[in-house]
Amino acid sequence: MTEYALLSALLGAGAGLGLIVLASGWKRRAVEPRRPLNPRILVRLAATIGITVLVGAVTRWPVGAALAGLAAWFLPKALGPDREHARQVARIEAVAVWAEMLRDTLAASAGLHQAVGSTAAIAPEPIRAEVMELSARLDRGERLPYALKLLADDLADPTGDLVCGALILAAKRQAGQLGDLLGRLAEASRAHAVMRLRVAAARAQTRSSMRTIMAVTVLMAGGLMLFNRDFLAPYGTAIGQVVLLLVGLVFGASFMLIQRLGRIGEPPRVLTNLED
Repeated sequence: MTEYALLSALLGAGAGLGLIVLASGWKRRAVEPRRPLNPRILVRLAATIGITVLVGAVTRWPVGAALAGLAAWFLPKALGPDREHARQVARIEAVAVWAEMLRDTLAASAGLHQAVGSTAAIAPEPIRAEVMELSARLDRGERLPYALKLLADDLADPTGDLVCGALILAAKRQAGQLGDLLGRLAEASRAHAVMRLRVAAARAQTRSSMRTIMAVTVLMAGGLMLFNRDFLAPYGTAIGQVVLLLVGLVFGASFMLIQRLGRIGEPPRVLTNLED
């Protein structure tokens, strides 16, 4: 029995981790090789492995262990604060501040290349690394329009596309009144950030309901597992494992749909697939 429990735990852990890797790869949009691994990812991964092995050892259900691993990986982010929204708002406001910094620097009779270099080290923290990379590319001799397109790709934000697009036009065609245009773009960026905050506040009730439903579901499953194992005994058979998998997939799809209701859609980017 001990060997069977250990084998079930290992199979459950492997299945859970495999599903996690598959789901993460499906969701991921871009590879970021230069970004260091976040320590929180390591903590989540360790917790996921531990919960998967624990559930597999206790229940001896490979499907149950896999579902527990998926829940341990995805639920903390779904039930926790919306850090992605806060990061996007901070990035939009940082783009607005940087546009104003460029406007003020250009007003002092500095060229666009010099303005970028002057503001790189003091750019707002959410976009400082990207702006410093832009300055480094210019120092290496890359052409300004091409470097700005790479900056837009690094920012991956529609607001950043507008600012980079204005700078690209100015670099190619010596567009006049660039300072005024940057000022208007900064105002539009701040208005966009305010709009996102208002939409997030309006959808706060939806997110609260989502957290409540998910928390109650997880607590109910855990309570039955701990205090009423006989009720769940039919899931220990082969057919029961198939049924458990179907139930888990239905709940997972439902959670994904509920979570999508609380998301704020992004407008399409404008600086994509452009030629030099």
